[in-house]
Amino acid sequence: MTKRGMLLFAAMIGLAAAGCGDSSVTSSSHAAPMPSSSSQPVVQTPSVPPANPAPPAEVLSVLSVEHQVDVATQRDGVVVAVAKDEGSVVNKGDVLGQLDDRTLQIELVKARDDLLVAQNNVKYKEAELKAKSAAFDRQQQLRNLGLSSQADLEAADFEAKGAEYDLHGWEAMAESSQAEIRRLELEIDQTRLRAPFSGAVVTRYIREGQEVAKGDKCFRVSQLGPLQVQFQVAETAGPRPRDGALVHLSLVEDSGRSLTARVVKVSPIVDPASDSYNVTAELTGKGLWDLRPGMAVRVVWSGTGRSTP
Repeated sequence: MTKRGMLLFAAMIGLAAAGCGDSSVTSSSHAAPMPSSSSQPVVQTPSVPPANPAPPAEVLSVLSVEHQVDVATQRDGVVVAVAKDEGSVVNKGDVLGQLDDRTLQIELVKARDDLLVAQNNVKYKEAELKAKSAAFDRQQQLRNLGLSSQADLEAADFEAKGAEYDLHGWEAMAESSQAEIRRLELEIDQTRLRAPFSGAVVTRYIREGQEVAKGDKCFRVSQLGPLQVQFQVAETAGPRPRDGALVHLSLVEDSGRSLTARVVKVSPIVDPASDSYNVTAELTGKGLWDLRPGMAVRVVWSGTGRSTP
């Protein structure tokens, strides 16, 4: 064999040896044993964290009071005096203004004079009735003794009954005069515009010399406390609040100032238009002296409806 042939033979032997090595590796990889089921890692499904509760709802509202009314005049007249102006603090029954009552005062003087006349006539008729009743008794005695005629007895009876009727007439006149006095006093009192409750004058609608008609607004009077806040709660917001449940709120102009109120009233019905009901809470705590009705607030409603002692 030549030298070239020997080289070719050696190269063929090397290629064959390399092919055998690759096949053994391949066969050994296919023959690798499968891991048992007991050795497989257990895949755990991560637990879903509970959903966070819905954050408390904020509702815009305003501070209010239980009583705030417009005081209207109860009769026609001309304003002759304004006793209280806007911002004046008043007590129940204080006179806010007055209408002209001169004509009523004159009628009142006459009614009192008529009452005095009627009362004097009642006294006179009482004395007269007493005298004529005594005369009738004497005539009866004389008639029984045969010393008087039937005509004299009947005349005395007539006089006594006439005095009694006159007395009843003047008593009725006295009662009528008293009723007239009470009516005039009531009408005179109606010319005084009075505060219906303690609070402050919010608005003055009238001025001196102004002519007003029955039912015209003259003053607006408002309580200054206790302050309340009214807001609406959706029917789906959870259980209805109980009396005494705490409500937290803050001023719109000063969000850092927190306030507390307690539920005092819950509407028993649901508004079908908004699917909600009204809740009224009364502010509690100290430091409320500078708060006034009408201030805007944010009500934070958690919807728990629990009362706190």
